[in-house]
Amino acid sequence: MPKFAIRVDDIRKMSPEERLKKLQELREELVKLRLKAAMGTLDNPGAIRAIRKTIARILTVMREEELAKQRK
Repeated sequence: MPKFAIRVDDIRKMSPEERLKKLQELREELVKLRLKAAMGTLDNPGAIRAIRKTIARILTVMREEELAKQRK
């Protein structure tokens, strides 16, 4: 599994604060990798895709929990 990939069950175990912190870290790393890609010095182009997918997973879990609270 790539360095940036986090499984959904691991994301669910995180506290909301941990998720926000991880989301911020991943977004910062994504900006750095996109800059490297633009300069042509990116070692692993698959890392960008892995980070984007992990960000999507975190946002999905956050939204699921938000909707679950609204239903109660």
